[in-house]
Amino acid sequence: MPPPPLLAQVAYLFALATSLGSISGCGGGHGSERAFNAPGTTQIETASNDYSFIDRSRQQPGKPDEVGIASWYGKKFQGKKTASGERYDARAMTAAHRKLPFGTWVEVRRVDTGSTVRVRITDRGPFDDSHKIIDLSRAAAEKIGLVQIGATRVELRIVRGPE
Repeated sequence: MPPPPLLAQVAYLFALATSLGSISGCGGGHGSERAFNAPGTTQIETASNDYSFIDRSRQQPGKPDEVGIASWYGKKFQGKKTASGERYDARAMTAAHRKLPFGTWVEVRRVDTGSTVRVRITDRGPFDDSHKIIDLSRAAAEKIGLVQIGATRVELRIVRGPE
């Protein structure tokens, strides 16, 4: 029997972490103004600091790693420490994700327009809505026209792991 697809593995890890009740992070206040390891693998960090390695060679070409809703966070968090320890800069191309390791670069593609932006994961979140998969910095949200609408459906592709 072939191994389960990458998205199913990621969904399983998230469901497991959520069921353990161990997810914590930058939480509420996100929205409009709320806010490799070995070659061929991507490291996904769960809230319990377990690591699972997902074989990227089994991913189907052209398929996103994750699909869901993106929102953004802005000046309210400017200068505050992120979960990675870095200071949040609304002008930087950064984002918050629930599980991806800090320093991972992802390409975020807006489904309705096809516009894309590449961001580095520096924070945890979003936690205010289970359909949201990423919170972008204001600058990243501006690049894909997200600031005016607050949230939209996106596809994520992991570009490169932590440096």
